[in-house]
Amino acid sequence: MHRLTILTLALAAAATSVAVATAAPPAHRHDMATMGGATSQALATKLADARLATAKYATNLALAKKQGYGVITQMIPDMGWHFLNPKITAFDVTKPAILVYGKRGSKWQLVAFEWVFPKKPAKPPLPGATYGSFGAACHYKDGTFVFQADQDACAPTSPQSGAAFGFWHPDLVTLHVWAWYPNPDGVFSGMNPLMHPFNKG
Repeated sequence: MHRLTILTLALAAAATSVAVATAAPPAHRHDMATMGGATSQALATKLADARLATAKYATNLALAKKQGYGVITQMIPDMGWHFLNPKITAFDVTKPAILVYGKRGSKWQLVAFEWVFPKKPAKPPLPGATYGSFGAACHYKDGTFVFQADQDACAPTSPQSGAAFGFWHPDLVTLHVWAWYPNPDGVFSGMNPLMHPFNKG
């Protein structure tokens, strides 16, 4: 099995996340930090740039897919559906490696971005950034996944749905950014209690 070039993994810095499915390590853990005024202003400027650059995807998942984003997780409660563009291999706040969507009925709404790293960056890519973690996992073509420390142990099809194997990745450091949806727990928090309405689709 291939690791999608290890998920184009060290992805020089950017790419996947998720949580839930089978008994496994906790999907996301986050260190939270308070930000001073200067940091908050600098972050707000970066997020404004990100929103302008990604406005075309806000309610248009079809366009995101056409431009290279493919599903890597189905709905993770209080988080969302994750769509990865494996061609994005460096951190750029205006070109997220992962788009996170909420879904209600047939309507999709962009809520957040995510990047992943093989280890915690020496310098935060965004002012005041805090990080989470996501355990090694086998991902399947329909967005189902199973936590698995050994790539060779990945089943050729999803135990949940029968979908074909997509890729495996090792333990990752995650950076989640709620650029398109408010989060009372903070812009870098992994989970968002305001996503409850999206949990049932």
